[in-house]
Amino acid sequence: MKKLLNTLYITRQETYLHKERETIVIKQGDEKLGQFPSLALENIHCFGRVSVSPFLMGYLAQQGIGLSFYTDYGRFLARLQGPESGNVLLRRSQYRWADDSERSLSVARLMIAAKIANSRAVLQRDIRNHGDQHELQQAVVKLAASLRNTQQANSLETLMGLEGDAASTYFSVLQQRIRVPGFCFNGRVRRPPTDPINALLSFAYSMITQDCVSALQGVGLDPYVGFLHQDRPGRPGLALDLIEEFRAGWADRLVLTLLNRQQLKTKDFTKEGSGAVRLTEDGRKTFLTHYQEKKREQLTHPYLQEKIPMGLLPHCQALLLARHLRADLACYPPWTIK
Repeated sequence: MKKLLNTLYITRQETYLHKERETIVIKQGDEKLGQFPSLALENIHCFGRVSVSPFLMGYLAQQGIGLSFYTDYGRFLARLQGPESGNVLLRRSQYRWADDSERSLSVARLMIAAKIANSRAVLQRDIRNHGDQHELQQAVVKLAASLRNTQQANSLETLMGLEGDAASTYFSVLQQRIRVPGFCFNGRVRRPPTDPINALLSFAYSMITQDCVSALQGVGLDPYVGFLHQDRPGRPGLALDLIEEFRAGWADRLVLTLLNRQQLKTKDFTKEGSGAVRLTEDGRKTFLTHYQEKKREQLTHPYLQEKIPMGLLPHCQALLLARHLRADLACYPPWTIK
């Protein structure tokens, strides 16, 4: 099994990264802020005004270490990609599947079913932990119906409609799961997020999406050719397909945990003149610290029946998807939580 390596997050502004032997050096002006061995790194995420030497970029590409750039507030900008890995025959098979509506539907249906099942499971866990709440119980019943209907979806359009209805049901009770004052959630708002909850959700989804891109590239798949999310220039469709399985059980639970434990507070957010709400620099550091800790949590994979860190879930699912596309597996096993 692949080993979970470290991810380096560069959040301090006006920093410069360069290579020194087999290490990566971080400097700000003439001051050295840190030095890390490259063998222990899997990804580097740079936020805001961060510069990287061309020589280091080439080295990272050769070593297969991901390098991504984001705005100060976490909006994805670009990602460095080295030589394409994996077998070209696998990618050709992926493209044929993506062009076949029946085959695309067969994979997308399983991913969306897993998303709905995981959404339902986290609500059921909240009911068990905090007592029966009428709104949550109603949402659980509606999600169960959506899950059954998903099995009968006969087109991608129908499936997307069911996914949208299920997401609306799930987010309609998110406010009831927030147990600290000061935070209000009235629905999912993406571009731009207009409240702290949406800002956190968007940031978490962005981080996991890039992990999915890395995982898919690592097993030789093209992250930009999806089965549910159709082709659009610059959009990693397959990575967006894959993240559907991880939203409720990984991203949303992390966001709610940070809020309910008051590890993130209202002071960790700022509102711009445009109405967009963003994490402050301290808030972003807090989130990334706990995000990295979450990735180290051990769990038992429901299909592989092996103990793995949560951070390897995208790799495991990408590997299983590749096996399915190669016809080594009769059916793609999505990730579901208990």
